[in-house]
Amino acid sequence: MIEQRTQAYLEAVDRALPGYVTALYVVGSAALGAWQPNVSDVDTVILTSRPASIDDLAALAAVHARMPASPHLDGVYLEPAMARSWPSDKQVVPFVVNGEFRTARPCGELNPVLWLTLQRYGIPVRGPATAALGVRVDPEALRRYNLTNLREYWQSAVATFPSALAGVAPDEVMDAETVCWFVLGPPRLHYTLAHSDIISKSAAGTYLGQLFPEYAALAQRAVRWRAGESEQFTAADLAVAGDIVDTVADDAWRRYGD
Repeated sequence: MIEQRTQAYLEAVDRALPGYVTALYVVGSAALGAWQPNVSDVDTVILTSRPASIDDLAALAAVHARMPASPHLDGVYLEPAMARSWPSDKQVVPFVVNGEFRTARPCGELNPVLWLTLQRYGIPVRGPATAALGVRVDPEALRRYNLTNLREYWQSAVATFPSALAGVAPDEVMDAETVCWFVLGPPRLHYTLAHSDIISKSAAGTYLGQLFPEYAALAQRAVRWRAGESEQFTAADLAVAGDIVDTVADDAWRRYGD
């Protein structure tokens, strides 16, 4: 499926804009060997021959609009200058999230975690091996990004859980994807802070259980759900997921913060 999706995209973009896409690398769960049908998207880094013109952007929008809905082909477009600087400051570049092509806005996908994944695990579909790209990862920027993300994104999100769950029966069924997102996301960032490396969401479940055994059972249920097994999650599970986020983030700041 990953090869089918990337090849379909390359054929379409080559017809629309011959010579524009010079290289494409698969990153994300597929590069980490943890891609799951019906769960994972196909994440990419796409290098181009020139900065995108208005006509280029219109053609790219049309290409992505015609791509199949599942799995999405997501990614960021880098013109030659950016493929030499590897920016991590949310510059404005064309990018695709959940299959939606976006332009003229800061790209939060440009971050040190993406470059670390590309550098160590990126799979070339078109273009030279990743070692030839000269991808640079600033260790301090990587540390700061993960710590800030844990606090500003993850902990801010779960701060709403107590009020949102007030009055909800503990056994009420919740959206499985949401619960698993909060259970498995923060441990990945913690692992990167601890080891300067990247792991998949599935591996993050094992890592979470090693760090905090009290959360191991829920973590493994989340891993099984991502693997396609039948798992049901409740409001009580979502409340525990919120606790996991705070516990992991606070531990990361205690160990690796300023």
